[in-house]
Amino acid sequence: QVQLVESGGGSVQAGGSLSLSCTASGPAYLDYCWGWFRQSPEKEREPVAGIVGDDKTNYADSVQGRFTISRDNTKNIAYLQMVNLRTEDTATYFCAHVSCLDGVSPLRMGQGTQVTVAS
Repeated sequence: QVQLVESGGGSVQAGGSLSLSCTASGPAYLDYCWGWFRQSPEKEREPVAGIVGDDKTNYADSVQGRFTISRDNTKNIAYLQMVNLRTEDTATYFCAHVSCLDGVSPLRMGQGTQVTVAS
């Protein structure tokens, strides 16, 4: 069974940067589509970014221009680079394998990693 494990969360000051990684167990040759989601106590889970193929990406309006999703197919890893972080970015971030049809619908998720942005 494929499992996803996130890493790289932590605490940062507003305006700072963090990079998240997500490693999938299982054969590296399987061509998954990836997504990142987040959830805070005040909000429902929301999609943050998705990648279909090597370069078809989508982003929530709130992170457009600040977050970048990428993937390394050889290592079965997805990344989320976050810059210019805001306090409202504070949440638990989850990586996911998503449907390659829409790049958003989650098929499986990791356990999440906490990102806290202080003012």
